[in-house]
Amino acid sequence: QQSPFDAWQTIQGLNTLPLRMDRHCENAREVAEFLRADDRVDWVTYPGFEDHPTHENASRYLEGYGGMVTFGVDAGYEAAKTLCESVDLTSFLANVGDAKSLIIHPASTTHAQMTEEEQVAAGVHPDMLRLSVGIEDPEDVIADLDAGLAAGEERHGT
Repeated sequence: QQSPFDAWQTIQGLNTLPLRMDRHCENAREVAEFLRADDRVDWVTYPGFEDHPTHENASRYLEGYGGMVTFGVDAGYEAAKTLCESVDLTSFLANVGDAKSLIIHPASTTHAQMTEEEQVAAGVHPDMLRLSVGIEDPEDVIADLDAGLAAGEERHGT
């Protein structure tokens, strides 16, 4: 059973939800474009890109393309982990839907109990990072990711 305070908090959040979702979507698009253009990034999955396998359905059923961006770091597993550990603005958490940006390296966290073969079968690759883009200034998120990519490449680059 929820308390009146819980109900009040829910109503407060609902009042600004459309504005926050617009910002999440706009920011995710900008961050995804940055990542796609960066040579240190091997691949980017974002439903707002026309070549995404579900882009047509996302365009039909969603008002935006959401705040989730998945990408692979060119320098691999260790560089992806280093990126997560090196960011300052973006939190290294297994969560989605927060107002702030969150990043996770599934292969070493949420799916670490699985073998590499099981991870790949589940769609989790060693270089993969999942990013829930928040409502911060997207240039700040990009600068944070840029620094994390640089740290990963410096320590583990090819």
